[in-house]
Amino acid sequence: MVQVKSCLPVWLSPCTAPVRRDDKPHPPVRFPEPAEAAAPAEQLGGSGAVLEPLLQCVAWLDAYFREPAVLEGLPVPALHHPIFQKESFTRQVLWKLLTLVKFGETVSYQQLAALAGNPRAARAVGGAMRSNPIPILIPCHRVVCSSGAMGNYSGGVGVKEWLLAHEGRPAGKAAHGGGSRATGSWRGALGSTASSQPAGRD
Repeated sequence: MVQVKSCLPVWLSPCTAPVRRDDKPHPPVRFPEPAEAAAPAEQLGGSGAVLEPLLQCVAWLDAYFREPAVLEGLPVPALHHPIFQKESFTRQVLWKLLTLVKFGETVSYQQLAALAGNPRAARAVGGAMRSNPIPILIPCHRVVCSSGAMGNYSGGVGVKEWLLAHEGRPAGKAAHGGGSRATGSWRGALGSTASSQPAGRD
């Protein structure tokens, strides 16, 4: 389990265990330094081409939690999940979320539906968030209700609140705030619904 620094103790557990909040002390997990993270690749004796996306993922997650300012310069690991292999509204929603809604920003379900080409499909966006195979990397925690309410999150609302606070967005702030950081960089894309997905990123 990993203790996440916040005003309330939040414990992240492996996927098979529930996320819980409590005051019980747990032994901390030491994350390897970036130089150490590369060592298991050689030990496994696997192909560099196979392990490269995993190492990119480790580097990306390490930067997200330790040094968010460098995220923009890191490559997004290849997305080989079946959901990205065929054209669908879910794929379009997840791709727009990944490419347009940056660290520290939020978007409403309805705004994301418009970005994906169907402004009336806010409920379908909720379904796409539930189908997200790679939370945090594809930042479904940045999708909130138009009212500013958190909305649901597969890891629990407490984890969603922590992730948004980590990114500098206080809980309860409305998603559409008159040009605030919460909606800044992706606003210009609302007029364009065509996919700009590069080859090899599906």
